[in-house]
Amino acid sequence: MGFYDLPKEARNALVEKITDTIKADLSANQTENIVAYFSDDDTYIRKTGYAAIGKIFYAAPELQPTILSTLNHLLKSDMDKVRQTTVNAAGEIGRFHFDKVQHVFDTGLSDKHHSVRNAVIGSVKKMGAKNPVPVLAWAKTYLKHPDKEVRREICHGIELRGRTHPQDILPLLKALEFDDTKRVTDTLIHVLGQIAYKNGCLKTVVAHLNTWKNKTLVEKALDEIVDVHERYKKFAVLTQQEVIDYIDGNYNPI
Repeated sequence: MGFYDLPKEARNALVEKITDTIKADLSANQTENIVAYFSDDDTYIRKTGYAAIGKIFYAAPELQPTILSTLNHLLKSDMDKVRQTTVNAAGEIGRFHFDKVQHVFDTGLSDKHHSVRNAVIGSVKKMGAKNPVPVLAWAKTYLKHPDKEVRREICHGIELRGRTHPQDILPLLKALEFDDTKRVTDTLIHVLGQIAYKNGCLKTVVAHLNTWKNKTLVEKALDEIVDVHERYKKFAVLTQQEVIDYIDGNYNPI
């Protein structure tokens, strides 16, 4: 029976059991139960497992060294799900203590399995929203990485911060405007669209795009911004026509 097949009371009890069991493993310097939860086929069991690591990290400071050493050990697992969940667990810690887990993301970015790399993207999103300064400084160092997938993953990972603070990530995105890999520039255009439809962000995005030199890419980004406002019209603040009018009146490239 899956996690969400259980009634609410049973789910709450299971969360408590998993948290207590993981804490007991950590206290005994063992990983048997942690590995079992981290490798579970149920996404929500794995999520409960990595969330428990975050809770314990902050609630039991005496276990922090053990938690960090355990994550380092599990990151070398031959099981993809364990490495994926380990990265997500590090993301819980990195929301406030990125310096303690930065190396986990350095390793995860080049993992052979896409699920682990996707966990890096998801973690960068949640960490960047809460702890932007060190996370974005770290992300910036990868924007010219020789591996196109790393560049794409970083571009995607910083998106969430841009939805509320576009000024924080637009200079980083600009570094990719002349990237020679379509997969990277497609992600860049997508991220610009996802930022621009959020409340108060269009003005900042268009003003910054005025400073970009790759006009072909900017035109594609502006088309995406217009399209996004139609696709997500239930969530967008402005109508598609209002966006078109704004761009026509304010896109004046330098």
